[in-house]
Amino acid sequence: MGTTEFIVAGLLPELAADFGTTEARAGLAITTFAVGMILGAPVLPMLTLRLSRRVLLTSALAVYAAAHVVSAATESFGLLLASRFVAAVATGTFWAVAAVVAARIAGPGRASTALGIVLGGGMLSTVVGVPLGAVAGQAIGWRGPFWALAALAVLAAVVVARQVPADPTGADARPRPSVRAEVASLRSARLWLVLLTCAAINAGVMSVYSFVSPLLGGRAGLGVSLVPLALVLFGLGTFVGNLAGGRLGESRPFAVLATAAGVTLVTVALLTVATSTVPAVLLFGLLGLVGLSANPVLVALAVRFGGDGATLPSAMATSMFNAGTAVGTAVTGALLTTSLGDASPALVGVVAAALVLVPVILLGRHGRLARGGAHRRSPAPSASL
Repeated sequence: MGTTEFIVAGLLPELAADFGTTEARAGLAITTFAVGMILGAPVLPMLTLRLSRRVLLTSALAVYAAAHVVSAATESFGLLLASRFVAAVATGTFWAVAAVVAARIAGPGRASTALGIVLGGGMLSTVVGVPLGAVAGQAIGWRGPFWALAALAVLAAVVVARQVPADPTGADARPRPSVRAEVASLRSARLWLVLLTCAAINAGVMSVYSFVSPLLGGRAGLGVSLVPLALVLFGLGTFVGNLAGGRLGESRPFAVLATAAGVTLVTVALLTVATSTVPAVLLFGLLGLVGLSANPVLVALAVRFGGDGATLPSAMATSMFNAGTAVGTAVTGALLTTSLGDASPALVGVVAAALVLVPVILLGRHGRLARGGAHRRSPAPSASL
């Protein structure tokens, strides 16, 4: 799922050539996916509250696989965008439920570490899946990786169905879910500061990542065949950053959030020195390390401030990550056709990353987040709507 979210960034030239369009318009495949994640993460889990979480995870993978078959087979750019949207809804649903399941399995005091591992799996896709997909796409066409993703999703659905534990029953069963209780979990002001941080961080990072080909290829002079190597460097940074951020976040979550402000410095540097290949590639890798290291902490804080057992706070975190991606990529795609040209990704990254500082500073003023005393318990379950 992480691979399908990011893979288009490495296949923009092939995608644009196949459908006879520009790279900027081909970037709609990224924006459309982000919009599907925005809607899928909070809406579908609410519509399926009574389903077993194991069943919901497996069903999401099955829909994801079917959407990729359509993507790989279609000759219509419009149908490609529609199938990307459906795949994104399934992905958003999966991530929202998986975060709650991982936190439950890990137990008290280990949620951030568990989410670091789960999200680290998503970031591992940037080390393995996206670069391999980019190489395969250049060699055999962009459709090949989409067929492979469909097959892997079917395999993953089987494994999830066999390995993810069933929902607790009897005395250990979770409270009966209701839409009213889920919506009530969004009342925390700190939760919304965390969600704004999610959006701002992803807007800053993904506006750069999604248009890496024009940024490093057109502006910094990196050959198209070397773009996958830059993606590997970025992926290694995100993988290490997620694992480190998840572990550090257990004791010092605000320190991890503060490191996200480093995105501002990295994007400013990309804007000023991205005309040189080596510095630009190294900064791109550093962006992966600092830019997404706070993600598992942000999701853990969303779950904490929303209340135990609620799915909607983690769903909203997923949604806001992708809201940032949608806005960042849409603005960048529009600016690519202006006089700003190849500098657009870094410029949008600078503006979005600077906005990260606002909610982070406000969170700091609310007190030391490492203490659990600020934990807001979920309201008592009410009658289901």
